[in-house]
Amino acid sequence: METKGFFPRAWRFIKRLFIFLFIAQFVYIILLKWVDPPITLTQLSSLFTGHGLKRDYISRSSIGTNAKLAVIASEDQLFPDHDGFDFKSIEKAMKHNQKSKSLHGASTISQQTAKNVFLWQGRSWIRKALEVYFTFMIEKIWGKKRILDVYMNVAQMGDGVFGIEKAAQKDFNKHAVNLSRQEAAMIAACLPNPQKYSVKPVSRYVAIRSGWVVRQMNNLQSDPDIQRIVFPTSKK
Repeated sequence: METKGFFPRAWRFIKRLFIFLFIAQFVYIILLKWVDPPITLTQLSSLFTGHGLKRDYISRSSIGTNAKLAVIASEDQLFPDHDGFDFKSIEKAMKHNQKSKSLHGASTISQQTAKNVFLWQGRSWIRKALEVYFTFMIEKIWGKKRILDVYMNVAQMGDGVFGIEKAAQKDFNKHAVNLSRQEAAMIAACLPNPQKYSVKPVSRYVAIRSGWVVRQMNNLQSDPDIQRIVFPTSKK
């Protein structure tokens, strides 16, 4: 009799817990539209594995045009145009990964933000499925400008360094808003693997890729969709 009563009670508890967690994460997503994430799993991992945690969250106006433009040019040039997923790049990456041992990613800035804020690093299907969910939610609730703001503040940009402000201080001894186009491109060039690539001393990869990033920035700066997201005079 006790066993028969246990399973219904356990099932009711699981359902209530699931509903509570669903409501909690939904409220958290809404709050982060205006409030900076207090901590992320990636930041905690960096702290507890001995890499440290150096960060300094800043406002949209303090990020700087060059920094935002460099990150879009380096990581996701279709950022203003997609709904969180770049399906052409995903298909291209899948074809490459089937033929090569070196893996190519196709994550958009929106996907990277969802992963960095709500999830952990890794390649499991469970994490990827959750990433799809959170990407969809922040696209609908936050919008492009807020997604970029959060990404610029939480993305790892060096060994134990998170966010553009701390990266600018560490690498160039200046605030993010004052970064030159070349300096911003160098920081953005490290994003694929910030623990491997460095600005100072500058790695060969960063030296080469930063030049490419600057050229892409020059090409993108006149795009009206980019301007609406990047430039401070934009009202949308």
